[in-house]
Amino acid sequence: MERVTRRRRRWAAVAVAGLVVAVAGLVWFKPWALWVDETVNEALPEAAATAAATASATASGEPAAGAPAPAGPVTVAQGGFISHEHDTTGTVKIVRLADGTHTLRLEGLDTSNGPDLRVLLSDAPVKEGKAGWFVFDDGKHVDLAKLKGNKGDQNYPLPADVDWSAYPSVSIWCDRFDVSFGAATLARA
Repeated sequence: MERVTRRRRRWAAVAVAGLVVAVAGLVWFKPWALWVDETVNEALPEAAATAAATASATASGEPAAGAPAPAGPVTVAQGGFISHEHDTTGTVKIVRLADGTHTLRLEGLDTSNGPDLRVLLSDAPVKEGKAGWFVFDDGKHVDLAKLKGNKGDQNYPLPADVDWSAYPSVSIWCDRFDVSFGAATLARA
């Protein structure tokens, strides 16, 4: 009888340990993220400010006195995404805003969701296939932010102390597994 009780306790301990490992694995891998899309549709920061200024001027019936017409945003570099670990399409742009700051803009992004996706500027060259999957955090790189959504249009302000021209590529990077979902080479416009 005592032998049966010990065996049951052992099996119960193994079952509890297995359950703990399974839950920890689910929390770490987040497999459901692959089937949940997050769509973000942001306008360029200048476009929103210009629209607000136009609405304000229209409401008063006249433009603001002495205010010069705002210069529109200018695309200074751009590139198209290629797929790495996951199918990734869309365009990436570096946009100089009217105030002289720069923003990295993703347009028409379409990739898989993941557990810890980041937007990286990198000095690594974009390579097709598996050769390009793991290189973007090896050399110089700037982690701009967590990816806001795996689909749509979104903006990431570039820090003032970052010379974006020193980073010829952009990667949608899964920090949890150190792999690129997709990447683009930036070419001056």
